[in-house]
Amino acid sequence: MPQSADKVIDHEMLFREPEYQDMLSNKKQFELKHSDEKITSIVEWTKTEDYKQKNFARDSLTVNPAKACQPLGAVFAANGFAKTLSFVHGSQGCVAYYRAHFSRHFKEPTSCVSSSMTEDAAVFGGLNNMVDGLANAYSLYKPDMIAVSTTCMAEVIGDDVDAFIKTSKQKGSIPEEFDVPFAHTPAFVGSHITGYDNALMGVLRHFWDGKAKTTEPLVRVPNDSINFIGGFDGFVVGNMREIRRIFDLFGVQVNIICDPSESWNTPTDGEFRMYAGGTTKEEVVAALHAKATIIFQEFSCEKTAKFIAEHGQEVVTMNAPMGVAGTDKFLMEISRLTGKPIPAALEKERGELVDAMTDSQAHLHGKRYALYGDPDQMLGYAAFLMELGAEPTHIVSTNGGKEWEVKVQALLDSTPYGKGCKVYPKRDLWHLRSLLFTEPVDFLIGNTYGKFLERDTKTPLVRLVFPIHDRHHYHRYATWGYNGSMRVLVMLLDEFFEALDANTMEIAKTDYSYDIVR
Repeated sequence: MPQSADKVIDHEMLFREPEYQDMLSNKKQFELKHSDEKITSIVEWTKTEDYKQKNFARDSLTVNPAKACQPLGAVFAANGFAKTLSFVHGSQGCVAYYRAHFSRHFKEPTSCVSSSMTEDAAVFGGLNNMVDGLANAYSLYKPDMIAVSTTCMAEVIGDDVDAFIKTSKQKGSIPEEFDVPFAHTPAFVGSHITGYDNALMGVLRHFWDGKAKTTEPLVRVPNDSINFIGGFDGFVVGNMREIRRIFDLFGVQVNIICDPSESWNTPTDGEFRMYAGGTTKEEVVAALHAKATIIFQEFSCEKTAKFIAEHGQEVVTMNAPMGVAGTDKFLMEISRLTGKPIPAALEKERGELVDAMTDSQAHLHGKRYALYGDPDQMLGYAAFLMELGAEPTHIVSTNGGKEWEVKVQALLDSTPYGKGCKVYPKRDLWHLRSLLFTEPVDFLIGNTYGKFLERDTKTPLVRLVFPIHDRHHYHRYATWGYNGSMRVLVMLLDEFFEALDANTMEIAKTDYSYDIVR
């Protein structure tokens, strides 16, 4: 083999070496031996309207869904609380996936432990795994709180997590007074946003409603503070920094519930931080007394929003607002709730965004986009695209339902730029592939997995959806607020100009638009 310690070849070039090319060629003898012509004809058929109709008629198969499972969202939520260890009652393999998924996106270690259920636990129940697992987690990692969620295995056999935690305390695994909020997060229903919602509500219920009925529920004493919940957000590092800055400019006391931004943005200074930042238990308790809670992702926090409202607070829900109108609405709600005027600094930022949009609108006006991702995020992006004069032609959300579909359609109907645009709830990326071939668009907005659609359909991809594994540090920049919208605008423009350059490179043939000034 050509690889050696004296000559280390990068993987891109390594697999072009003759030895590796022979290996890849020889693999074909173990595969179905269809002719190249047959394979090509089938591939071409999958690009047709006939295939699209058959593709959209399927109802018992999902191909590459644009979502993850509930426990992934629960791990995200647990990571947002101070010195809290996420404990997933299930198999080790599941937890390895959650850790890897977040670590690849944020480029930071993600702490999460498992009760390590195996075949015997699947038959006899996972009580012993819970008892031993909580004891080990408490003694080894010394958290202030352990947040328990579940996987398919524990849910299919019906493990009673509440009873298991109480039994573990009786057996001395953890102290009786130690806080262990929990949530049932079966991976075979819902998605990562459902798991986030269940886990977040589990933490609030634990502290507000008497710690699994072991103490008296808290009594709400209203004050003038404001709570903020961002929802499941792959850009949380940049966005939480922007949200705190906005509230600081208002001079408003804000209590951010679930903030993993520091956990996924620790410095390299010689000190390992297993826990960093996050909402403290004291802040969770104080959140009960707030005047109101602003939630940035309605569909990511449906149960949590209802739970908070039932405890006497006003709840303001939005849909990942960005752009001019979205940010305007957010700022006006802060002003309404607090009685404070919108700061001049934010008014100036609004003008700067409008100026930038005006400078660039000629390039993005009329461009057609396909986009996929979580329901709230799709609403935010679609609204901003139409502010730019672009057309969100195909909007796909695997975890979007009927209510979301109605809301998106109303948004599309509110402007001429939404005419002819369509909403696709409960659809996956294989559906989107058919749409990109039969009803082509100019650009695609999605996550890393969209690169396969980009390769197949030659539709340039803008990476603005979690997870992003093949690019670095996008999560450090905001997408919310006027500043975040400026960042999104630049990303849209960069991809447009890259595509324009790629299409106009041929000297004396297409380079009439290979311009220096644009």
